Amino acid sequence: MVQTLNPRPFSVAYIDNPTQAELRELALKHTPACERTAVGSVNKVSRNKSRVAQYTYILSDDSGAWSSATIDPAKGRELIARQEEYIKEKGQLIAIDGYVGLGKRAYGATWLYTVEGANIAGMQQILAFGRDQVESKEQLAEPFKPTFRLIYTPDLFLDDMPGRQAILVDIENWTTHVIGADYFGESKKGVLRMLNHYVYQQGGLVLHAGAKAVTQPNGEKVTMTVMGLSGTGKTTTTFSKQGDLTEPIQDDMVALWPHGELTVTENGCFAKTEGLSYETEPVIYEGTVSADAWIENVYIDENGKPDFFKTKLTPEEVARVRETLLITGASAENVDRYIRGEVKIDDLLDENGVPKDGWDFVVWTQNGRSIIPMSAIPGAADLHNIPPVRSMGILNRDEGPDAATPGIVRFSSPEQAAGYFMLGETSKTSAAGKERGKTRSPFTQPFFPATFGLQAKRFAELAATMKGVDMWLMNTGYVGGDGRDEKEGKALKVKIRHSSAMLEALLSQSVKWKQDPDYGYEIVDVDAPENKELVELVPAEILEPRRFFEKEGRLDEYEAWVKKMMTERRSFLERFGVDPKIIEATCPS
Repeated sequence: MVQTLNPRPFSVAYIDNPTQAELRELALKHTPACERTAVGSVNKVSRNKSRVAQYTYILSDDSGAWSSATIDPAKGRELIARQEEYIKEKGQLIAIDGYVGLGKRAYGATWLYTVEGANIAGMQQILAFGRDQVESKEQLAEPFKPTFRLIYTPDLFLDDMPGRQAILVDIENWTTHVIGADYFGESKKGVLRMLNHYVYQQGGLVLHAGAKAVTQPNGEKVTMTVMGLSGTGKTTTTFSKQGDLTEPIQDDMVALWPHGELTVTENGCFAKTEGLSYETEPVIYEGTVSADAWIENVYIDENGKPDFFKTKLTPEEVARVRETLLITGASAENVDRYIRGEVKIDDLLDENGVPKDGWDFVVWTQNGRSIIPMSAIPGAADLHNIPPVRSMGILNRDEGPDAATPGIVRFSSPEQAAGYFMLGETSKTSAAGKERGKTRSPFTQPFFPATFGLQAKRFAELAATMKGVDMWLMNTGYVGGDGRDEKEGKALKVKIRHSSAMLEALLSQSVKWKQDPDYGYEIVDVDAPENKELVELVPAEILEPRRFFEKEGRLDEYEAWVKKMMTERRSFLERFGVDPKIIEATCPS
């Protein structure tokens, strides 16, 4: 029996399911730092430039049961009561009713926002499936009965909480309260986090993954999932075309069920806009520059046009956007000193181009975003008829002097794949703000609220019901260094065209593989005649990084990396109690 909640829990006036046009007008009237661009889209510059995991708390007195931080339930209830009083004072809420998912595994959700969050409501409405897409005529005539609720008050600040904000996850009541944050990602992930727990209780597993339908050489259609943390290229990989072989299904989260059944969660995508161009990502670009688009944290130039390549701001540019910067938390004193030329930008940035604390405004955030509905994506798959999962991959945006992950890897066994999926290795990017560097996140799924080790157990149970599944890993970052090293000719960048070529070769089943001598997984045999066409498109040193390090006289670095990774990976997997067979397959003795 699916639990249902009251979709209108407060005695206030509701703006019930307004149209997109109405939400735009509400946003332009009530949302701070929100403007209409020259192309007609609406851009919001937020105080929070990314999600704030450190301010996310689960209401529980048992911290060992959860992967996220917990808050004493009594304190949590007091903060929730404070939010309720704030809502009563405001006297009005925007209400969005919809579904996460389609078909028999669709779950109803209600999102409630005070009017200053109108832009967030507008974005969320696009990602939610409408009631008319899920319910029968008889159900539509009845009051809506959601399984989940999210209550969002962006401008209620909590002076007694870190960051003056809190995202409170009340799992017991399937309700998330977002207080004091103004970034859309908190709305999107707020319900998806609860969905993770709900689906796990139903016998499935939500993957932080994109998905695309693939037509195999024999004509059979199957589904490929692409796991990865934010910034690794999930959306780009999902929406890139490999000839006529692929049809995008979903870019961020999908639910995996026994026998490879897959269900979707959202009716669009939340895409990164950094460096966006028609040449590299035409689908995302066209959707982002549409007059109907909602965009977030995109730089708007003096002509009112979005600039997806903006990084450093001149004093003149800072002066032009001064009001927006102050509204979103920049120091007025520092802003004015920069405008007057008292401080130079080169004195404010470290070697990685990251500003000193208090001076973030001199470099425009790289975490610009846009919302694109599935209806705007040409060649998308039929979301009512999704083929079974037969290919599962994970993206690792490797970066740094020890970046040595091959361009593409095929795992030699389900146990080895389970180990690498559990490792969830990548490098943090702009979606993580200043928290850059290598990281491991089990199943690249930081939104799984219960203990992470449960994911490996459930995946093993599901994998046992799935036959003939290819499992692979792709590096979407660098070999031998980072962006600065690449500019100096000391490293190689895995470019979008390389990723697309590798994926197309994988899907066409034309790759001749060989075993990697160190890790036991399979890599492209760059000397095999069968792979000549692929090697013409992707440098051999990306496909087999050992060659790059050997060529550069850095083989000792590569060998040290192998030893270091073996030790660290084994320790990480043991910490989560992973099956010894999986550990041995991942870290061979």
